[in-house]
Amino acid sequence: MRLRTLPLSISGIILASCFADYNGYFKWDIFILAILTTLSLQILSNLANDYGDGVKGTDNDDRIGPERAIQSGKISPESMFQAIKINVLISIGLAFFLIFCAFGVHHFFLTLTFFLLGIACVVAAIRYTMGQNAYGYRGLGDVFVFIFFGLISVVGCYVLYAKTIDHVVFLPACTIGLLSAGVLNLNNMRDIDSDKKSNKITLAVRLGSKNAKLYHMTLIGLAILLSGLFGILYYTSIYNLIFAIAYLPLIKHLITVRTNTEPKQLDPELKKLALTTVLLAVLMGIGYLY
Repeated sequence: MRLRTLPLSISGIILASCFADYNGYFKWDIFILAILTTLSLQILSNLANDYGDGVKGTDNDDRIGPERAIQSGKISPESMFQAIKINVLISIGLAFFLIFCAFGVHHFFLTLTFFLLGIACVVAAIRYTMGQNAYGYRGLGDVFVFIFFGLISVVGCYVLYAKTIDHVVFLPACTIGLLSAGVLNLNNMRDIDSDKKSNKITLAVRLGSKNAKLYHMTLIGLAILLSGLFGILYYTSIYNLIFAIAYLPLIKHLITVRTNTEPKQLDPELKKLALTTVLLAVLMGIGYLY
């Protein structure tokens, strides 16, 4: 289930919930169900990723990152596929309860929209590496991560509370989306050599090591810029800017990536960037409340 990846997935939920609380829309039942649904979808994605890369031979002895379940032989492909099917049912069930809790029977259009979004989330989680046309093998993973971890996570969660869209959520949503795409790109930069051999054409493989590093710097730089712009445009108190604390590890991260010469040295940075993204989301949300 790759538990270390789960905190990143709930960053957008935490942030949107803080905005909802500020505007008087927050509800604990929606928050809890949104967290559980997001975690379930992330676990589904992790299981599907292990299965897809495992059966295709992408996860092999050339990988630098942590050992995978199918790759190690600890779980058979058949057992993993069964786990995926069970998790699909869990994700759909949680999404159904979340949508019903948020909208009841009074918002038909929103209910239908979020039901379709829920299906899209399940499909996206599975199709990242599974199937002949897996989008993770065509350099599209970054786009999907930006959309689902950023826009849908923050904007979508806010709508669950407020039943409407607020312009205040868009810059933070883009910030979280960019940082999440940065985490994926860092993962792909680490695995660039093994992915090439396995014909997994990630965006990092398409760009090459040098340009992938420039792309990474752009993602993190834009995230800092947009979050800073958010702090200026919606400034009401010095406490609003507390999230700037997260700039320190982000800048240190950029320096480390810029001076890095070995892909295997990027692995420790994955966890650091993911946790920094969570930190920024929490501080941005709390700061906005004050």
